[in-house]
Amino acid sequence: MSAIRQAGPWLEFLADPGDFLAAAGGHLAAEPVLSTVVATGAHRRLTQQAVGITPPGPDWWLVVRDGSGTVIGTGMRSATAEPYPLFLLPMPDEAAVGVARALHARGEQALAVNGALPAVRLCADELARLSGGEVLVNRRTRLHELTELVPPRPVPGTLVAAVEQDLDLVTAWFHAFVTDADEQAGRPRGAGEHELPDQGELLRRIRSGQYWFWTDESGRRVHLTGANPPSFGVARIGPVYTPPEQRGRGWASNAVAEVSRRLQAAGVRACLFTDQANPTSNRVYAALGFRPVMDTANLVIAHSQHAVA
Repeated sequence: MSAIRQAGPWLEFLADPGDFLAAAGGHLAAEPVLSTVVATGAHRRLTQQAVGITPPGPDWWLVVRDGSGTVIGTGMRSATAEPYPLFLLPMPDEAAVGVARALHARGEQALAVNGALPAVRLCADELARLSGGEVLVNRRTRLHELTELVPPRPVPGTLVAAVEQDLDLVTAWFHAFVTDADEQAGRPRGAGEHELPDQGELLRRIRSGQYWFWTDESGRRVHLTGANPPSFGVARIGPVYTPPEQRGRGWASNAVAEVSRRLQAAGVRACLFTDQANPTSNRVYAALGFRPVMDTANLVIAHSQHAVA
């Protein structure tokens, strides 16, 4: 796609996720938990590419190299919903600033940046400076990895895989998850910037075994937990959703614990993101044995002509 060489780190923008993985796969695999979003995103795009699915917005993959050509950072822009945020993993400060300048130079508008701190803050600050905008924090998030699983207090019921007939319920609960998450973190419902898969994508995920329900002793579905397919030996858990009337009964703890146990039994490391403004979910995951790995953030660049929550 393009490469921007400079005295320090230089940037290589690639259009094909396969080319990106060939260039940066070793770097991603060296820190597979930190790399989970970009690695999962690239592998998912390869799967979508094979069946002819094209993202509606920008679609590129970033490799950051040092002067010797060694990969020292990565990123991507392949989100399927506006404002099509960038996602950056750890990289040198000058590279993060360079990403903003590269996009500005080629006229590519970017109104949101997600990923690792401080890279996303530096990139967003430069985007705002170049465009006359202001950086606002949408969400402060944190990546956690499960170390040793601490079993929660057992509750009645069992974990069952979602099937095609569950598509409508999975869709409804996935949408409820993002709006309820805002409310639980003290934001207006729907105020946050979220990427919601459409029903076609959710059906593909159900067919590949990525969603489970916790069912109570009567067999009623009371909770939903998802997990991405492993990339470089790491699977990211989410969404984790319990309807309001079913909360406080231990369904989420037991479902996440069982999904995590199955992942670890298969030799896969488990990780997940939390919203730092949601003390309940942070407390639940800490009790299960999840430990902080990296602070991340979702930032937006607001301008007077844009209404940004």
